[in-house]
Amino acid sequence: MSVNVGNIDRIVRVIFGLILIAYAIPLGFPMTGWNWVGWIGLIPLGTALVGNCPLYSIVGVSTCPKKP
Repeated sequence: MSVNVGNIDRIVRVIFGLILIAYAIPLGFPMTGWNWVGWIGLIPLGTALVGNCPLYSIVGVSTCPKKP
């Protein structure tokens, strides 16, 4: 499993994941009945921590800088 998620991409994924989880808990967001959707935020958090996005691997994309 190679790293295909760059540093900026990781930061964006962590922020987006935390916002979604805050919606699920609801921290600062109203209860709507759709708050369970916020748990999808675990996916971007996991890919940011591991550094590998399975969708990037399938499509052949990498946001990691190329090593010489």
